[in-house]
Amino acid sequence: MTKKNQSKRLTNQHKESKGVVGIFGDEAKSHDITVGKISLFVIEQLEKEFPQYRLKMARNATNELLQKAKKSKSDEFYTQLSDIESELQHYKSHFENQVVYCNCDDHRISNFFNYFTSNFNELGLKKIITSCYREQVKNLFNTEEDEKGFFFEYTGTEGEKNKPTSTDLVYFNGDGDFRSSESIELLKQSDIVVTNPPFSLFREYVAQLVKYDKKFLIIGNINAITYKEIFKLIKENKAWLGINLGRGISGFIVPEHYELYGTETRIDNSGNRIISPNNCLWLTNLDNFKRHEDIELTKKYFGNEVQYPKYDNYDGININKTQDIPIDYKGYMGVPITFLHKFNSDQFEIIKFRKGNDDKDLSVNGKCPYFRIIIKNKRIQTEYIDLTDKER
Repeated sequence: MTKKNQSKRLTNQHKESKGVVGIFGDEAKSHDITVGKISLFVIEQLEKEFPQYRLKMARNATNELLQKAKKSKSDEFYTQLSDIESELQHYKSHFENQVVYCNCDDHRISNFFNYFTSNFNELGLKKIITSCYREQVKNLFNTEEDEKGFFFEYTGTEGEKNKPTSTDLVYFNGDGDFRSSESIELLKQSDIVVTNPPFSLFREYVAQLVKYDKKFLIIGNINAITYKEIFKLIKENKAWLGINLGRGISGFIVPEHYELYGTETRIDNSGNRIISPNNCLWLTNLDNFKRHEDIELTKKYFGNEVQYPKYDNYDGININKTQDIPIDYKGYMGVPITFLHKFNSDQFEIIKFRKGNDDKDLSVNGKCPYFRIIIKNKRIQTEYIDLTDKER
């Protein structure tokens, strides 16, 4: 069989089996917890052996890399110091005499740890705690002894190391997963949690913060706001988006084994390998100036009704861009999810998410726009209320 035919057969088999399990069978199934790693290994081998497979894998590679990170508890997308500085400069007043916990961070590579130790006195911090997950499951490619998670506490006292060695660490009895009882005990001691948690566990991660009534500032995927658990917090004004979103987060540092495909990749002056998915956000319950700014409304519904079609299955109008929200409509309006980046709870009320009266996705002339948030203007002027009432 020629290499070309081998490549085609393996590529098709990999796609049809929806992963490496279909190729390796029971052996891979018995190691389901590390299927992501096995699959990555297979892909790397195929890319080396068959150029045709490499070309196919190059398509949409940046998003595929992000998906790989989502599948692992030890997410290997590391936040840049510049992005941390850009966001946290807006929250400095919140940190005085506070204990900050970075519970998904290895202090040796965490820029959150670097930021807080460098700004410890300026922020007036009481203590920083970082903790790190360590995988304890042996697999086909890891034959080392089980590792334990660890944590480190920094209090800023004179002579204290901000670059600790292994002898300065405290080791968990377990793996250091943020859900472990040992990590939760540290969480209870903290006031504010700041980190980049594993995207695949985002719902569970936020639920734990809410359960223990913690302040937080964390990074997630933009689509996280479509999760019912996260949307509920935003609707109830218990969480909101941070200052930076999308391209406002310049990119993530990735390890050496990640190839830099696509146009949204680069190597910075320090040699760090950066990918920029441009689809991430900061989620927080720390107050910031942006959430109190009104959206400036310049468009009008009346006289331009054709630009605001009504939904088939809900009494409201569809709006494709936040900037197109009309100033003169008092009824229900469906806006894109990016509206939440500018949402001011004093100006607008969030009614519901995505579904019409028939519990199906909102539709216009039989077609469903991407997820919409139904809102209502709280500050509609009397003259515009009368116009809307007359229309009805």
